[in-house]
Amino acid sequence: MTGLLDTPPRVITVGAGLFDEALRAQAVPTVPVEWRPPLPGTGEALATVLADPRRRAANELAVGRLLSARPQLVGVRRAAEVLPVRTFLHAGPPITWERASGPMRGALIGAMLLEGLAADADEAADRLAEGAVELRPCHEHAAVGPMAGVVSPSMWLLEVHDAEHGGTAYCSLNEGLGKVLRYGAYGPEVLERLRWMDQVLGPALAAALGRTGPIDLRALMAQALQMGDELHNRNRAATSLLLRALAPAVVEAAPSQAAAVLRFIDGNDHFFLNAGMAAAKVSTDAARDVPGSTLVVAMARNGTDFGVQVSGLGGRWFTGPAGVPDGLYLGSYGPGDANPDIGDSTITETAGLGGFAMAAAPAIVRFVGGEVADAVKATRSMYEIALAEHPAYQIPGLGFRGTPVGIDVTLVARTGLLPVVNTGIAGRVAGTGQVGAGLVRPPVEAFTSALTALADASPPRP
Repeated sequence: MTGLLDTPPRVITVGAGLFDEALRAQAVPTVPVEWRPPLPGTGEALATVLADPRRRAANELAVGRLLSARPQLVGVRRAAEVLPVRTFLHAGPPITWERASGPMRGALIGAMLLEGLAADADEAADRLAEGAVELRPCHEHAAVGPMAGVVSPSMWLLEVHDAEHGGTAYCSLNEGLGKVLRYGAYGPEVLERLRWMDQVLGPALAAALGRTGPIDLRALMAQALQMGDELHNRNRAATSLLLRALAPAVVEAAPSQAAAVLRFIDGNDHFFLNAGMAAAKVSTDAARDVPGSTLVVAMARNGTDFGVQVSGLGGRWFTGPAGVPDGLYLGSYGPGDANPDIGDSTITETAGLGGFAMAAAPAIVRFVGGEVADAVKATRSMYEIALAEHPAYQIPGLGFRGTPVGIDVTLVARTGLLPVVNTGIAGRVAGTGQVGAGLVRPPVEAFTSALTALADASPPRP
């Protein structure tokens, strides 16, 4: 005790910052330790899952598969080749027409018109309400779709193969920004663009990839991160790299259409997004179905619900209400025009990209709002809920540290931190299109319900 009184105090502060600030104001050196209580009501389930003897080895196996995936763009195929008959795919967890949001309804109406299944929007809505086509999540068919994510039989899909584990994933072709089908618009200009993509863009890309052979998306995405992309809402570098890889083959395979095809890709900085989403999907799918693993393998939104899937729990969805993003709006649009969060593009965050890699893309703040420091802070915070750092996807501004990857349900519960997602914002009224872009946090219920299910599936404690 005498020694403690004769030497300067060494104070460790835990929890609320007020105590630390008061001591520092009195020139007392402190060692602050960040600590947060677990999410309310999760204590018992968290203890059960953490005690599961399978967890550590299961997570090592699942994360190892995710990190070792080698996604390659191998082709472009019509959706009819891989979809069940009279089925439309959509983003997010399962949804019915009755619960579908405005942009989801708008995209489904547009797909009905594109496929010639209705003469006008009213007839399309009536037929969808009657169940004329079956609605199924993209994720349940090895696919992902941005925003509404609607895929109908005549659309072309990018085909991405995992050269390491053998999986395959698909994603539609990117239309661009603004009034597009994936944001729920279905006007004449939207359908005209989709028909051009059907008749010209898809066949040209399919022929070009037949000449190039597989394109290494993992290497391309790693390079794009070094060039200022985060591969969710900023894909300028990745699109340029893909265009460079495809251009000679497009000219050779479709000489009469090459100028239009290359001009379309060049004019759409988000063109690579869909290839990146399929690459992320095939990577996280490699980590699925490991008993005892608490690794999140999918996050997705349908404009009504936000859902997650966990490696150790098969294909079950755990959902909560989708939130409205906070961000920047186009023109005269504002928060009142925004639909709740929508799209499968959160597969990028699930794979350690997007919001998890914002520190690599300081320019992203001009699109989603905030300051450069906010982007760096967002990435740094995600290391607290991630099981690993990606060996290929590195951030120059953080000393080439790998992006945080492998969201762990138990770490979310222990820290109270939710994944950072940057996203586009769709107008809530069907037919509006894009109204802005911003940041959003998932609902806590999705993670707490997954934790409870993991606890129920854990072996009994000794």
